[in-house]
Amino acid sequence: MSLAYRRIVLKLSGEVLAGNQGFGIHPDVFLGIAEQIRDAASIGTQIGIVIGGGNIIRGISAASRGMDRATADYMGMMASVMNSVALQDALEKLDLHTRVCSALEIKEVAEPYIRRRAERHLEKGRIVIFAGGTGNPYFTTDTAAALRAAEVHADAVLKATKVDGVYSADPEKDRSAVRYETLSYDTVIERRLGFMDQSAVGLCRDNGLPIVVFDVTVPGNVRKVVAGEKIGTTVSK
Repeated sequence: MSLAYRRIVLKLSGEVLAGNQGFGIHPDVFLGIAEQIRDAASIGTQIGIVIGGGNIIRGISAASRGMDRATADYMGMMASVMNSVALQDALEKLDLHTRVCSALEIKEVAEPYIRRRAERHLEKGRIVIFAGGTGNPYFTTDTAAALRAAEVHADAVLKATKVDGVYSADPEKDRSAVRYETLSYDTVIERRLGFMDQSAVGLCRDNGLPIVVFDVTVPGNVRKVVAGEKIGTTVSK
């Protein structure tokens, strides 16, 4: 089968994984995401995943309430590791071989992130979950996704959200909001479209990595994107 993207990094926000409950770990949501990943892998896609920790704690939000920003960000990275282990469990229940590669050293639950080792896992068809963000405070997991995608020579970053693409305004607040099918990196940065961290968009631009923003709550969408169907919004040159 011809694939639009042979190797991808899928960016999952913690908020998406929380489901309708809005916080915490929702096993049914994790299983649904795992099934979509299985379907995409079944057609030959090599899949890396970066997960946020917003369903447990968001560093920026905690810092805005008085917590030290670096401390809050490290807590967010640890939340990302928790989500990664939960997703690994869901994937392995579907008989998929996975590895959690963490930027934070937690040997008991994850192997340390080493770029060449991660690439080897992908080549062997294993699902690689990049946990712990970049391992540094002040960087979002969006930036971590762009960084890991560049490092492992991915073909695209897939930004999985609850919305079916990028809009000119918040579609829940503005009925006249228009969904874009395509955007350039520079347009996203100039208009400060907030679907992704600006530094992450810049990193993708500098490395020629397309970004596909799509609704992951619709079953089958991950497979459709990698197969080349026009789903969501594509950001490229």
